[in-house]
Amino acid sequence: MASPCSSSTTASDRAPRVLFVTLGCAKNEVDTDRMRALMLAAGFEETLEAGDADVAIVNTCSFLASATEESVEATLSLAEERSEGVRACPIVMCGCVPSRYGDALSSELPEVAAFVRAEDEDGIVGVAREVLGLPDEGAAPACAGPLRTVEGASAFVKISEGCDRFCTFCAIPYIRGRYHSRPAEEIVSEVEALMAGGVREVVLIGQDTGVWGRDLGEGQTLATLLRRVAEAVRPHGGWVRVLYLQPEGMTDELVATIRDVPEVLPYIDIPIQHCSERVLRAMGRSGSTEELRALFSRLRTEIPGMVLRTTGMAGFPGETDEEADELYDFIAEQEFDYCSVFAYSQEEGTRAASMDGQVDEAVKLERTQRLVDLTEQLGFAATAAHVGERVQVIVDGVEEGEDGPELIGHAWFQAPDSDGAVHIPFGEAAVGDIVTVDLVDSFCYEMVGELVGEAE
Repeated sequence: MASPCSSSTTASDRAPRVLFVTLGCAKNEVDTDRMRALMLAAGFEETLEAGDADVAIVNTCSFLASATEESVEATLSLAEERSEGVRACPIVMCGCVPSRYGDALSSELPEVAAFVRAEDEDGIVGVAREVLGLPDEGAAPACAGPLRTVEGASAFVKISEGCDRFCTFCAIPYIRGRYHSRPAEEIVSEVEALMAGGVREVVLIGQDTGVWGRDLGEGQTLATLLRRVAEAVRPHGGWVRVLYLQPEGMTDELVATIRDVPEVLPYIDIPIQHCSERVLRAMGRSGSTEELRALFSRLRTEIPGMVLRTTGMAGFPGETDEEADELYDFIAEQEFDYCSVFAYSQEEGTRAASMDGQVDEAVKLERTQRLVDLTEQLGFAATAAHVGERVQVIVDGVEEGEDGPELIGHAWFQAPDSDGAVHIPFGEAAVGDIVTVDLVDSFCYEMVGELVGEAE
């Protein structure tokens, strides 16, 4: 944590400075970026140091109890440092925690000056001015183009908000509301602006990306959106990646689009959570081992060489030893390239929280660790299998390595901020360049490459 807010009160001869703290997933990163764009357009300046800030905005996560605890702890830590300074630096808590717990937070967290629910974040400028005691200047100034401030080679783009699945273990529908798609024109406009600003990969995200467009009218599907986004990135030689698909969303049209549109990467992220039909039904989900096996077999047949990412959950209420073994065996059989594993969390307000058969914590953790060990073994092997390939790599940054500076990038089979990176000896390339690289070694999920072509 940075040093406390400790300078004098906001000076009249400079712009007020804001510190952003973001917790949780990529969707929260996008929300913070939107608030940042609004604040900058309204005359605020961003600082990365708490000691220089006039106001701190904490964008919280509440997907799991542990995430809520982390969000509260980060806020209290910032408040404690603030209290040690010589001036007040009000804290504004945004996002999932205020959306989930609402008015009860005011008495529980008196250290926080204001709470902003996710759906109210576009009003962040007015809230910040109010807690700073600055005069109300009316509506925030309009921003030209999409509200983004992305610097770097990859950018997440939200295509929807909310969720209609109401899985019994998940609080997201209660936090983020019912599912609604962003209009295609708005998404494409944002992508065009990002590419013009130097981004080379857009990652489409949402709670349930596969059903995008179903609330927008006939003919609006994720596949049609992907083709439009692909047209927007094509002049820049860019990539399109989509995350958080559900098994039911893998339509023939979508599979064909991923297979046939060069800009759309053959990287498929399908969280299965489990494979046992009984456990899936208890989760409020559909499917079975046989159905999932058939789906992945079909995808591998129709999209040769694709990469598969999934998510598994251990210790759901009522999960038997045999069902835990069924999930373990299925993951081992499918040899997913990447697999995240979570222990079931008894989330307040969800149906699963009151189910009989809550699994003992020690058993839950043992099952989780067994899956983690397996998925790491499979993931490390899948990464090593790319050694010897010649691939395109997007340069994300420069870091100091053991042998001097090195370029850090990612290949098509590596989602940014998720799947490891490619380490390349420093050469004639800059952040945002797409370079040709020979992959010569791997370690865990990381790869070592050698430049063999000029930056594009």
